[in-house]
Amino acid sequence: MRKLPITILLLTALLTCSCSERKADYIIGVSQCSDDEWREKMNMELRREASFYPGVEIIITSAHDDNSQQIKDIDALVAKGVDLLIVAPNEADAIAPAVDKIYDSGIPVVLVDRKTGSDKYTAYVGADNYRIGYEIGKYVAGRLNGRGKVVELMGLYRSTPGRERHAGFTDALEEFPGIDIVASADAGWSHASAAAVFDSILTTTPDIDIVVSHNDRMALGAYESARKAGREKDMLFIGVDALTAPGLGVDKVLDGTLDATFIYPTGGDKVIDVAMSILKGQAYGDEILLSTALVNTGNARILQMQTSHINALDEKIEQLNSRLDNSRLRFYSYRIYLTICIVLLIAVATLLLFIFRERNRLRQQGKELVLQRDQSIELSRKLEEATKAKLAFFTNVSHDFRTPLTLIADPVNQLREEGRFEGHEKYLLDMIHKNVTLLLRLVNQILDFRKYENGKLTVKLSSFNLAEAVRGWAETFIPLSYRKHVRFSIDIGKETDIMVSSDVEKLERIVYNLLSNAFKFTPETGDITLKLSMDGNVMALKVSDTGIGMSAEHIRHIFENFYQADIHHAGSGIGLALVKAFVELLGGAIRVESAEGKGSVFTVEIPVTADERTCDNQTRENAAKMTILRDGAVADADQETVRSSSDITLSGDRETILVIDDNKDVRDYIRSLLEDKYNVLEAADGKDGIRLAMKHVPDAVICDVMMPVMDGMECCRRLKNEIQTSHIPVMMLTAYAVDEQKIKGYECGADSYISKPFSAKLLKVRLQNLLDNRKRLKDFFGDKASIRTSSVSDTDKGFAEKLKSLIEDNLSNPEFSVESLGESIGMSRVQLYRKAKVLTGYSPVELLRVARLKRAASILSSSDRTVSEAAYMSGFNSPSYFAKCYREYFGENPTDLLKRKK
Repeated sequence: MRKLPITILLLTALLTCSCSERKADYIIGVSQCSDDEWREKMNMELRREASFYPGVEIIITSAHDDNSQQIKDIDALVAKGVDLLIVAPNEADAIAPAVDKIYDSGIPVVLVDRKTGSDKYTAYVGADNYRIGYEIGKYVAGRLNGRGKVVELMGLYRSTPGRERHAGFTDALEEFPGIDIVASADAGWSHASAAAVFDSILTTTPDIDIVVSHNDRMALGAYESARKAGREKDMLFIGVDALTAPGLGVDKVLDGTLDATFIYPTGGDKVIDVAMSILKGQAYGDEILLSTALVNTGNARILQMQTSHINALDEKIEQLNSRLDNSRLRFYSYRIYLTICIVLLIAVATLLLFIFRERNRLRQQGKELVLQRDQSIELSRKLEEATKAKLAFFTNVSHDFRTPLTLIADPVNQLREEGRFEGHEKYLLDMIHKNVTLLLRLVNQILDFRKYENGKLTVKLSSFNLAEAVRGWAETFIPLSYRKHVRFSIDIGKETDIMVSSDVEKLERIVYNLLSNAFKFTPETGDITLKLSMDGNVMALKVSDTGIGMSAEHIRHIFENFYQADIHHAGSGIGLALVKAFVELLGGAIRVESAEGKGSVFTVEIPVTADERTCDNQTRENAAKMTILRDGAVADADQETVRSSSDITLSGDRETILVIDDNKDVRDYIRSLLEDKYNVLEAADGKDGIRLAMKHVPDAVICDVMMPVMDGMECCRRLKNEIQTSHIPVMMLTAYAVDEQKIKGYECGADSYISKPFSAKLLKVRLQNLLDNRKRLKDFFGDKASIRTSSVSDTDKGFAEKLKSLIEDNLSNPEFSVESLGESIGMSRVQLYRKAKVLTGYSPVELLRVARLKRAASILSSSDRTVSEAAYMSGFNSPSYFAKCYREYFGENPTDLLKRKK
């Protein structure tokens, strides 16, 4: 009882301290460009969301659409010591210097709704204005059934929303030539400005089907102008914002004033969440794009009802907050004793409530854990059954494979030993031998792993020289290190005689698998090291590389059955699982250390028994099997490479084919099929393939689907989207024959598909057909008004039209050269030459000269101009050179045309 007064005093002091005003932990400044209804809603969301973060003070200013005022507001907010600045720029270029200065000073800057003309900002939160404009365009096209006249009232074009919505809108309507934008004007985001601008448009434009405005206020201003002119029923009005307050967007859709509006989310809550993540050093996205949606008579009522309900809940929250404030004021007027009693009662009630809820929560968690346990047991049972069935299937199939593979391998070895084949035939025979060896190795590994799973794999001890054996196994990979340009070191130590007793076959398999894995994933100029050491009776074997490495997630699963860290690389996913099985069978342990991009280190520690006896390992009964496993391990490591293709000299009179495949044997085989007729370029992945395609602009591309770094689908999509390479036909190679993957490939722009294994004749015939089809398209650039061939892509059509337009616009300019043409179209001279030559059959120089000659012939035949005047008007600097070119192209002198005319 004596401690009770002390407790009361402590509680009172604690309560008094907690209720006293404290300094804000963070100050967030907000600079709004204007103060319309949409921004009022955003400001309300900013304040409301900030209230959920104790210790946060938010200061909001408005520039009233004045650039100079907004710059002053920003400086004033910084002077108040804000920790973070939120800016909605009035005009992109005008506000950029002020924002850049704040960003450079170290204060985080979050742009909302609009961007500046600079990339100096921490994060951006706002709608995808290009997508909004694009969706409006699609809606207009559907509303007009692809034909009609449209007026566009843009927002302030010096602001990024105005530019981006206009760009998205016009891009969407490019697909509908029947829709004509008869007028497009800057209406400054306001009702009055839109009304004035639309008054002028109405006087000059008799036919209008739809008026598209960049916000609802401008749409209502345009409607008022049309109503005064008595033309409001002749056209439809579309806006953006979809505010639900009375008299605004959604309300006007319901009463028929607007045909539709598009939601332009304010996102105030998201802005505060991003700002707090920045201030607290948490992860955040630097580009937060908010979604949009169409609002028309079909969903406006639902949206209005939902918003009304939300507003009602907001009002209730405000009322509750107000009541809470009043209660707090009354609470502080009570006597200290009553305050302490209330605090104690609340504490007791809270404790009881917490105990009650915690008990219920624990009870519920217990039920969920029991359910999860039962589900896990059932899932584990099914997974175990599936794994057993899979392994049984693999075992049976592997047994069946061994007989035909043996009947293939032995005759192939006999043919190779006879030495009767040379050149291409020997190359094909060696390829058969290599891949049969790979299959036999895989079959043996599956059978051994099945034996381990069934407990039938036993340890066979023998005495041997460990140092000599490990060195011999490792030296098998030295020729491969030379071919792959990898530095391979073998560190056995000073001791040359380490006589031990262990299972030599399993140790050999461990070394082969680890070295094969290291060589497979180490690029050119990389390093691989094998180190052997003894610590008492424990052998320590370490294989390290500087390859591509693995993430922590892959390391956790790397020794699991059939697991592949990278699905784009070849392999069964059983090699490392078998290594772990052998190590554990010998009583040892294996561990791995790795990081992405920094390589991997595998460490094996196995206890061995010292033994002075010697053993000739070559006399083992399974010597033939180990030879297959050794050769298979080396071949598997040589299957793929991350080496980029070196530059080669291309013959100008041959067509060029680019082969992209991560498998070196596949690339070599395709090269052997094509190199007699074509220039052949090679790339080991999609990224390197795109680089070579952009540099050399080949005539066709043969691309594998599954590759590291960048797969074939993404590579094809990027090639078809680049103006320099969009015309190149792409043939996809795949080991998967499912229709879904082929459909995906065709959606990415692929021109043909061939499934592995493929026929060499089929490959060459399809390739020639692709090249022949592309040649048939070259006549489209002549005297035809448009491209009528459906197989020409939209990108190529756009390139051709732009090329024709640039040439026609600059015919009379003698300074306009091929270099000028390339700069205008965004290509180098070489890229422009290859592109124009493939599509039209003419070089850019020839195209420019022919166009000028046709212009000169038209001038001479339709006017009284002299030959010299026609030459200068067509862009020729020399009448004599003009006459020479004219004679070569038309077969007569220009004076002959004048004589016939007279």
